[in-house]
Amino acid sequence: GPVVPVDCGAIPDELMESEFFGHERGAFTGAQTRSLGLLEFANKGTFFLDEVSQLPLRLQSKLLRVLQERKIRRVGGTKEIEIDLRIIAASSTALEEEVRKDRFRLDLYHRIHVVRIELPPLRQRFEDIPLLVEHFLAAYAKEMEKGPVQLSPEVVEVLTSYSWPGNVRELQNVLKRTLAFVRHEGISLEDLPDEIVATLTPDTRLTDP
Repeated sequence: GPVVPVDCGAIPDELMESEFFGHERGAFTGAQTRSLGLLEFANKGTFFLDEVSQLPLRLQSKLLRVLQERKIRRVGGTKEIEIDLRIIAASSTALEEEVRKDRFRLDLYHRIHVVRIELPPLRQRFEDIPLLVEHFLAAYAKEMEKGPVQLSPEVVEVLTSYSWPGNVRELQNVLKRTLAFVRHEGISLEDLPDEIVATLTPDTRLTDP
């Protein structure tokens, strides 16, 4: 079925209920037509809640009822609509801590905490970096209409030893920036952004021909 992603931190609180559940015509000022919500679009598929910790408490309560009853009601409507979907939720903050601070409902936490997948930061899985580098370079080279680009061994060493505080997004950004400016078929240390090269020790810098 369909996969419907939603960034919970990107929707204004006052619009979130309508975005999730949809609304009927005349439900509020400006609602001139019926509009289906994201949950309804995800019926028979997957609803992906990115940064679920940023859901307002009021909407957390309504979402809990949806998960329990498998029904929704559009804003301004009276008819309950049955839905069947899978929920996947992601959070960059520890939900247990959010629960302790009364910013996330305990009952909703237990409802979505069925199968848990921990994704360690990139600095703890250096073995993934060469594969990610290969993937992103190929994608960006195609996007920029460039040919294959080779990395010097020193560049590979730097990329796999850098701590990547911004995780995969930072790696993507560094590779895209580097590829945008490089004018030859190989990437050497001097092509990398200064903030990456600055982490090198003097001995490491001398190994670059």
